Amino acid sequence: MAIAVFVVFVALVLAISAYASRKAASVGGYFVANSSIPWGVNGIAFAGGYLSVASFLGIAGLIAFFGYDGFLYSIGFLAGWIVALFVIAEPMKRMGTFTFPDALNRNFSRPGIQLAAGLSVLVVSLFYLVPQMVGAGVLVEPLLGIPHFWGVIIVGTVVILLVAGGGMTSTTYVQFFNGGLLLTFAAVLSIAVLVRGIDTADRPTEEGVAGLESYHFSEVGFALQNEAPEVDLRGARVVDRHVVTDRYTGETSHVFYRVSHLFEALPVDEGTFTANVKGRTVRFDTERAQAADWSLEQHDGETHVRLDEWFMLLSEDADGGVLLETQSQTVQADGSVLVNGAPAGQANRLRQMGGVTEIDDAFEGRTGAVGPIRLLSVFSDQATVVRQPKTIAFTASNGEAVTVYYEEPVPGSTFMRPGLMFPVEAREGEPAATTLLNRLNFISLMLALFLGTSALPHILIRYYTVPSAAAARKSTIVAIAGIGLFYILTMYLGVGAVASGALNPETSNMSAPLLARSFGEVLFAVISGIAFTTVLATVSGLIMAASGAVAHDLMGNLLRREFSDTAKVLTGRIVAVVVGIVGIVLGIAFRGMNVSFLVGWAFAVAASANLPALVLMLFWKRTTGTGIIASILVGVIASVGLILLSPDMWARYGLDPATAPMPINQPGIVSIPLSFIVLVVVSLFTAQKEQTTPVA
Repeated sequence: MAIAVFVVFVALVLAISAYASRKAASVGGYFVANSSIPWGVNGIAFAGGYLSVASFLGIAGLIAFFGYDGFLYSIGFLAGWIVALFVIAEPMKRMGTFTFPDALNRNFSRPGIQLAAGLSVLVVSLFYLVPQMVGAGVLVEPLLGIPHFWGVIIVGTVVILLVAGGGMTSTTYVQFFNGGLLLTFAAVLSIAVLVRGIDTADRPTEEGVAGLESYHFSEVGFALQNEAPEVDLRGARVVDRHVVTDRYTGETSHVFYRVSHLFEALPVDEGTFTANVKGRTVRFDTERAQAADWSLEQHDGETHVRLDEWFMLLSEDADGGVLLETQSQTVQADGSVLVNGAPAGQANRLRQMGGVTEIDDAFEGRTGAVGPIRLLSVFSDQATVVRQPKTIAFTASNGEAVTVYYEEPVPGSTFMRPGLMFPVEAREGEPAATTLLNRLNFISLMLALFLGTSALPHILIRYYTVPSAAAARKSTIVAIAGIGLFYILTMYLGVGAVASGALNPETSNMSAPLLARSFGEVLFAVISGIAFTTVLATVSGLIMAASGAVAHDLMGNLLRREFSDTAKVLTGRIVAVVVGIVGIVLGIAFRGMNVSFLVGWAFAVAASANLPALVLMLFWKRTTGTGIIASILVGVIASVGLILLSPDMWARYGLDPATAPMPINQPGIVSIPLSFIVLVVVSLFTAQKEQTTPVA
């Protein structure tokens, strides 16, 4: 079913592209659809292009993992459209012809502006392209059962064919098609969540109605004998212990025990056994047995497999205590990966986590169908307990890299208020400087989201596809309505995913599709197919923006000669292929990072590089061409440079994030004001040398 739906969606998208390619022969047809798109279609296309996987996968996942803090992305993404409506929409349509650099250069006719702005468009497009490709791989991996990198390659290839063949017309109608489907089925899935309600005792099966039963992580007792714990499991022995201390107080925060114990093995054929590992049937071949992985032992006359599992200490006293079962992923010295002690594979992967284990006694453990306000009220109740997935990574005593996944109970009232993802209150022992940096990081993110929307190149070019400034304004209003509705629905997708125990502990990006799968394979296939078209819609817009920047703005200015319309269209198609290939490579490299988080960086770069030049060019008469060039270059260099020096990137390099030169992850609070200041200062110094005509 999933594969059939996937093929149908790809076929529809390519059919739209093939039909639209007939109108892409001219420059106007290829880059701006001859400015002939109706405002209603353009408004839905706005929504279809803007509601990327960062919205559909990323925000739903962040809400599922971090509650209210994830919804702050929705607020920031939507608020940015107010700037687009009241400041940008009509002036952009009046000033430009094909591209954002066109608009900036209207009053100055300086090649340097188009060069700088064209470079900015390329950089922002690539930053926005990465999370879309990451999301593509995340989607296709469970949908088709293929590795992440093949998913990225498939999506990249389809988008290259779409853009190179059909240009802006095909991009518009693919985005229109996607926007309509996305709003419809997000509403369907949200209604399904409300009808199901919350059930603390009987969660849905993990992989749909025909899949695995939900798995409950058990508690195991142990007794202390001569100071050594004896765990109440068959053939158990403790082989390692790891203590995690709080970085501020130095006190013990978590203790993990690696316990070697026996699992009953059932013979399949000569030399092959299967065992149930956390509800999954894992195959063991005796010819490939390795002492570091697993071993076969006889116990009470029956064959068993010995595996190592990690447990978290819940409580202890002088006589013993209780351990909580966790999940783990171990990278051994030879690079091989173990999941829950057994070799990783399609049959042995991490189980889903999350859930609601307690609600007010008045519900007797089950709410039944609830209204939209009532569901959020139950989640916000102090009596509600949400199981929040957590991760701790460390190096075991034998040198193996271990990542432990466990659930932490969080009161609903805490889950539904700020603080889980963006800590704004000081923790015990936390230095005042750290608390300040946390707050600055949050403010920086909100600043980027609010100001970045109006500066995204794939959003700006949509204003050139309608016939008039009035149509640009109307399409923006339609976009705000559609996008606003969708972002309200993300809250229900997020809380529905955690209530259903549909959280992949490795990545928050799969929360919405896994929620859909809890209702059955058909809805999972449809939602995954729609999410796939979401990737296509957004990526095609980004590649169109990059293609226009190179073919229309950079090529002629760099080579200092005029090119024919045919040459520009051909160049645009070649650039679409090159940018698509670069996006594929980066999408593979950044696997595992939340797509909304990555998009936050793209918004910061756009707000730093493009918005100051655009706003001051419109509303400050003393703006000069040199000031615009300097502002764009400083905005690009500062924002990208600070991102590369941030703690998250430092960790990506394999370095200690605490030693990163940039102490916060979001650069906007530094780079956006810096770009404005540079434009003002340079313009004041060069105003006498340049004559500009203010925009009417």
